[in-house]
Amino acid sequence: MIDHMSIGVADIVRSRDFYDRVFAVLGYQRLYDIDGEAAAYGPEMPSMQFWITRPLDGDRPTAPCNGMHVCFQAKSRDLVRAFHDAAIAAGGTDAGAPGLRPEYSETYYGAFVFDPDGHKIEAVCYDAE
Repeated sequence: MIDHMSIGVADIVRSRDFYDRVFAVLGYQRLYDIDGEAAAYGPEMPSMQFWITRPLDGDRPTAPCNGMHVCFQAKSRDLVRAFHDAAIAAGGTDAGAPGLRPEYSETYYGAFVFDPDGHKIEAVCYDAE
């Protein structure tokens, strides 16, 4: 259903460093880097891509970004924990420690973090451990 999505960030270099570190643990890589104006990430082409870019109106994103939430697939619960650890180490803020979320499903194991601009990101694994 989704081919790509993008979020506005205040500082491309800071956000690129954050997402490089966070996505590395999930096996995603930076696919594009456009003159310090934007970057795209994914597992490989063709695939859904996640872009960071300057806000269209040139303004700084308002943190926390009201209602913005993106969830990325992780292949294991260990990788969900590694995602959370990497995001915190890269300057993110905890928004929900790794753990089961039985209100979503019996095996929903997720972790939530606010990125440096306040976008809420998550990693999830549905596999039973």
